[in-house]
Amino acid sequence: MDLITKNLGFATQILKQNGVVAIPTETVYGLAANAFSEDAVKKIFEIKQRPFFNPLIVHISSKQYLEKVALNIPEKAYQLIDVFWPGALTLILDKQAHVPDIVTANKTTVAVRMPNHPLTLALLNQLDFPLAAPSANPFKRISSTTASHVYDYFKDDLKYILDGGECEQGLESTIIGFNGNDVVLYRHGAISVEQIETVVGKLKVITQQENAPVAPGMLLKHYSPKTKLILTNNLEKEIALAGNINFAVLAFHPQETDGLHQYLYLAQENNLEKAAANLYTTLHHLDTLNFDLIIAQKLPETGLGKTINDRLTRASAE
Repeated sequence: MDLITKNLGFATQILKQNGVVAIPTETVYGLAANAFSEDAVKKIFEIKQRPFFNPLIVHISSKQYLEKVALNIPEKAYQLIDVFWPGALTLILDKQAHVPDIVTANKTTVAVRMPNHPLTLALLNQLDFPLAAPSANPFKRISSTTASHVYDYFKDDLKYILDGGECEQGLESTIIGFNGNDVVLYRHGAISVEQIETVVGKLKVITQQENAPVAPGMLLKHYSPKTKLILTNNLEKEIALAGNINFAVLAFHPQETDGLHQYLYLAQENNLEKAAANLYTTLHHLDTLNFDLIIAQKLPETGLGKTINDRLTRASAE
């Protein structure tokens, strides 16, 4: 059987046997395994070479399933669920005791979301367990937004990649937690801060933790191409500093250029949603072009521009 197919039956069989399957979501592809099986989840960490102190997100099939993995769910969590599930919102909640500690990095909380992709929802509905699924990329590398990205990374490690086409949103989920009366943003994602705040009010922002992070995506360096990347507010200055280095420029949308260097654009017009959807695909492409440097333009610090800037900042970290 081909490594990349749409065969739900085969994916279900592998998962029930404690195997790992790559799955599509509306955000990015994930490496999925039975969230209730410590042995299965351990394989995810081994394949990704991910440290065990970094917790995973548990993917569930319905809003009603939430209480099987979480407890003490605050009212504001239900308000967000009513608006954004299924979708690109992950919630950090108190965990049920039977959720293995390996999933939560030994924390008393669990990260949970209901994805919005028809193939993965169909898969979840064929299983009697939820799926732990971090992004389908080696630790700290660019996330995968197509089945071919996953194949390039893991063709020797996986038996099956469920092909759901190119990810519609192309950025990981937004991660929200609750601390007393505070609603806390732990990771910028495909749902903007402004959208979240229309439902629950002003957010407290804690998006970086190097030691024992509460949520995925909080480490200083992450989402990184193999090619060195610089993020700047001043393209002209960085281009001048680069001199004769073999570099490419990654910009928001088409603009006047010097005509001397290669420019790639995240969107053909001033559209942050399209730029977000194209970010990882463009970074993957740039990694194939053998440049010595990528000079990336900082985007407007609004809406999904905040998320794109967060990813590029982490991609540029030493």
